[in-house]
Amino acid sequence: MGEIKAQIIERDGQVWMIKDCPKHGHFEDMMAMDSKFLQHIESLFPGRDMQSHNDEKLHNHGSSTIKYGRGAVLTVDLTNRCNMMCDPCFMDANQVGFVHELSMEDVKEILDNAIQIKPRRQMSVQYSGGEPTLSPYFLDAVRYARKVGYNSVQAATNGIEFAKSKEFCREAAEAGLRFVYLQFDGIGNDANSHRQIGNLFDVKLRAINNLHEAGVDIILVTTLVNGINNDQVGSIIRFALENPKKISFIAFQPVSFTGRDELITEQRRLQQRYTLAHLAHDVKGQVGITEPTRDWFPLSLMGAFADFADVVHGPESEWGQVSCGCHPNCGVGTAVMVNKETKEMAPVPQFLNIQGLVTDMQHITDTNRGKWFSNIMMGLALLKNYNPYGAPESLTLKGILMKFDKSFGLSGKDYGKVGPDRTIEDIEKRRKDPWNFLFIAGMWFQDLFNYDFRRTEMCIIPYGTQEGEISFCAYNTGIGWRNIIEHMHQNATVAQWYKEHGRHEVFARGKEVELGDASHNLVLNEIDLQRPNKPEMEGPKTAAEEMQMMRKLYQQMVMDKNQIKAEPLVQIGGIKREKKENAKEMAVAE
Repeated sequence: MGEIKAQIIERDGQVWMIKDCPKHGHFEDMMAMDSKFLQHIESLFPGRDMQSHNDEKLHNHGSSTIKYGRGAVLTVDLTNRCNMMCDPCFMDANQVGFVHELSMEDVKEILDNAIQIKPRRQMSVQYSGGEPTLSPYFLDAVRYARKVGYNSVQAATNGIEFAKSKEFCREAAEAGLRFVYLQFDGIGNDANSHRQIGNLFDVKLRAINNLHEAGVDIILVTTLVNGINNDQVGSIIRFALENPKKISFIAFQPVSFTGRDELITEQRRLQQRYTLAHLAHDVKGQVGITEPTRDWFPLSLMGAFADFADVVHGPESEWGQVSCGCHPNCGVGTAVMVNKETKEMAPVPQFLNIQGLVTDMQHITDTNRGKWFSNIMMGLALLKNYNPYGAPESLTLKGILMKFDKSFGLSGKDYGKVGPDRTIEDIEKRRKDPWNFLFIAGMWFQDLFNYDFRRTEMCIIPYGTQEGEISFCAYNTGIGWRNIIEHMHQNATVAQWYKEHGRHEVFARGKEVELGDASHNLVLNEIDLQRPNKPEMEGPKTAAEEMQMMRKLYQQMVMDKNQIKAEPLVQIGGIKREKKENAKEMAVAE
């Protein structure tokens, strides 16, 4: 693996990365299908976070080293085992020939080390995999993250285990699981068919019901692949708007061609490439809300809110606020305010001048006048940038102030605790808020075709590993730190693992998950279930289909053309043993 220089150019209203490798040749890939969108996002970028320090032991990975900020989400892969066989899969789960699974001592060391990095900020500890719920230490890992002081613990999961058992959901909630980062690729089983489980959508609905009942909040996570499920952007947003009591966040993730898809053909890559600009335009086109070059902003803009909250909480605060300081090409977002009862809604940029509010807030933060004066000035800034004519009719300025106060704990009012001592009563208290701030985010992870070291050095989603904290994209692609570390610390070959621990169940090739009770009380849009705008992509759609195509072409162009015929196969039966006269045994083929 080497490093090569690239050019980022504008061409025909789009943004492309172009590079030449002396070994592998010429590469081109799209960075944005609308250059004006990218220009808008980059114009709002507030700049890099502060340099990380006291981190030499954890951030020391050559050109892949994280250099700025503390990060916002610490991803910890508990295991590389999974109960699905997805395509795409950026870690190629179940296919690498060995098992890499953390012990509880490994988990403790990773979290204890994370606390040492300065600035000492809150992070969302995300247990991932593989499928993290397959780890025997999953619940203990959740408990420990809460014990050391992290307020937000989440699981990146396909939801199968949560759908199968309400009791497991309750145990996870009691252990301290706050969020589930739920794989959710569309509305209806057809929209999820590329995941190879016959009733996967039913599994998702049951998981949402069970988790919400247990007190866990749900984040929908959608991998968007052009020509496969890009029609689902509007369907998923409508699903969230129709179920505002249960869905408060959507994370759309344009596909990253790594792991199972790293050897993708150029034709399929260009067909399936989906950018953050695609997402902004699809939200407008499929839902009819937000303007791409007005109502979207880089996730790093949220750092201004974190800075303000840090000033209000003061230097004596034990933890700093979660801060997103990622590169503008890594993450974007917009938001919709939804009434949980009436479902009345409006895009937040429609009634709040976000850019103006952030500018005013940065000025208040820089003046640093103390808690109460800063809070008063913040209230005035909200009033200044508030447009009541664009807001939902029942939303008042007081409601916005309370929402802001609840999110950042500015006044000290008890909206329900979020710390390690949180109870089910606190969860219910926070859920009484009549308004849902539905955040719609786009997170675009890199692959070898669009890799940019400027993005990895300011990563906000580092992997916590046995060899330090590594940028999400550097771990899954780039130099391939995942392959290095998992090989270094593998527990056993798959065969050895199965012999000692037995096989775990895998759902693939249309196999259905037995749910028992598949009932739910979620609202579904009948038109979206019918999928009237299903994309029809030509050619192979997955790595497996490409491999089948290659075999077929080889058969046609090499074997058949040269009239090469394989030798006929000889059927060999079982082995039996014959006793000879001298009492010796001899194995013979039947």
